[in-house]
Amino acid sequence: MRVPAERVRRLITDVLTAWGMDTDLAETTAGVMVGTDLAGTDSHGVSMLMTYEKLRNEGRIDLRARPVVVRENAASALVDACGGIGHPASEFAMRKAIEKARQSAVGVVSVVNSHHFGAAGHYAEMAAAEGLVGLVTSSANLACAAPTGSAVPRLATNPLAFAAPARRNPNFLLDIATTTAAVNKVKVYDYHRKPLPPGWVLDKQGQPVEDAAVALRIIREDDIGGLTPLGGTPEMSSHKGYGLSMMAHILGATLCGGTFPAIRERDEPDAPHNIGHFFLALDPTFFRAAGVFEDDLDDAIDLLHETPPLDPDCPVLVPGDPEATAREERAHSGIPMPGPLAAQLRGVAERAGVEFAIASRD
Repeated sequence: MRVPAERVRRLITDVLTAWGMDTDLAETTAGVMVGTDLAGTDSHGVSMLMTYEKLRNEGRIDLRARPVVVRENAASALVDACGGIGHPASEFAMRKAIEKARQSAVGVVSVVNSHHFGAAGHYAEMAAAEGLVGLVTSSANLACAAPTGSAVPRLATNPLAFAAPARRNPNFLLDIATTTAAVNKVKVYDYHRKPLPPGWVLDKQGQPVEDAAVALRIIREDDIGGLTPLGGTPEMSSHKGYGLSMMAHILGATLCGGTFPAIRERDEPDAPHNIGHFFLALDPTFFRAAGVFEDDLDDAIDLLHETPPLDPDCPVLVPGDPEATAREERAHSGIPMPGPLAAQLRGVAERAGVEFAIASRD
């Protein structure tokens, strides 16, 4: 099933407002989630509603919270999300970083006391859309990946996103988890009843798990096994993913006072998640004449596009190309909605007491 983006947006907004979120915050959150689905990142869009419902039912998230600036100067700021959902605080923070970069060449904003914020790439792309370079990192709430040399999960997925503006080409946009795959990517494979690629998730014996439902249980419930750091195995340089995960956590959470999830799970398992985010915007016109940065980046991207592919039917792509293609295609044909996901969303709508807008005929 393909669903028009506006119906998905309406469902999210209706559910969030029924849960008590103010309309402007709900519309911001829905915009980020739908934009993520349109870009092809199905793991971080509307499929997250069930997770947010669970957090709400557990009393872990304050849907009425508004971000507050704790301190700031010309180039930086600290924002308290006040225990709210991450999307409004993160858009607020990146807009503030963009404003500061316009005045000071660089803007750095850190967010503390937050929750899941969707796809990191959305916020990096906000900077690129304004002609700026964007860098985003974040911590996460679940210790689900083992450091290289162990099978005991200590690390979260800790995403990293980087975007830069081009002119002729789609903006460069790198958006990655620092694990081989994100938890929600495993969830999407389960929705589609597809086997996992070997090496995404390992069991307690260190063996690959290909059943997505079993993998989700290991990730969410078991004390041993889980996702692998980016790289998968020591022989394939998983120490690099391990190091990138810690870098993302240090910038995203240690800098502002966010929690290391494995420590919270050990010492205060019922404490707030206290996820932290890091947003940087950089103005290339401080370093070079206006437009030259974009022209040079376009030249590099053009050369990569022209590189002879191994398979003539699979041309060489550059980070940002898949998202641009997905946006164009899904804006026309709608957002894919597998049956199991649609059924879960219908349940969320019914429990919230709102119309299941996805099934609407208008």
